[in-house]
Amino acid sequence: MTSVITGDIIGSREQESEHWVEDLKKILAQFGATPNQWEVYRGDEFQIEVKNPEEALLTAILVKAHLRAIKSDARMSIGFGNKTHNAEKISESNGSAFIHSGELFETLKKQKVTLAMRTGNDETDEKLNLMIQLALTFMDSWLAQSAEFVAIAIENPTLSQEEIGQKLGINQAAVSRRQKRAQFDLVLNLDRYFRKQIKQLTAL
Repeated sequence: MTSVITGDIIGSREQESEHWVEDLKKILAQFGATPNQWEVYRGDEFQIEVKNPEEALLTAILVKAHLRAIKSDARMSIGFGNKTHNAEKISESNGSAFIHSGELFETLKKQKVTLAMRTGNDETDEKLNLMIQLALTFMDSWLAQSAEFVAIAIENPTLSQEEIGQKLGINQAAVSRRQKRAQFDLVLNLDRYFRKQIKQLTAL
């Protein structure tokens, strides 16, 4: 089983920064080589293959945090399943993970949802999507400072608040406030629950 994130930048034409495509590419570069593991295409759309499906949700949240830190955001769908055709470009690869991700992505605008997932197991999808929607009530409102904290905390899971503060140039009390404002503990709880559910699916 693999997982595929399909996304686009929300309001890309109204972006304040003219460099947002380069900003997006910098964010995605940490997920491997382009165009095999990730690709930006049609101007503002992108796709990432996350080979360990348990990492998929945190990867999408990390992309969201990086984008909100630069006052941007994305709509993303996560599809789970197999990969039957491995092309040089991820946008030309195929399999149920790609189909689930692509089909779901087409419905996001209508649903007015910025993040959703599809495994093909209706019960799992309903449960996890409800939890993601609840988390989006605060994730969609992250201000740049909170989002910056989230990105650093996800990328450096072993750092203490003091060490994160050194990276951000703020004291430990300010880090603690950002962590609370971002509801980061809830994000980690959601991620833990999500991993458990996906593990059970891959074991079937």
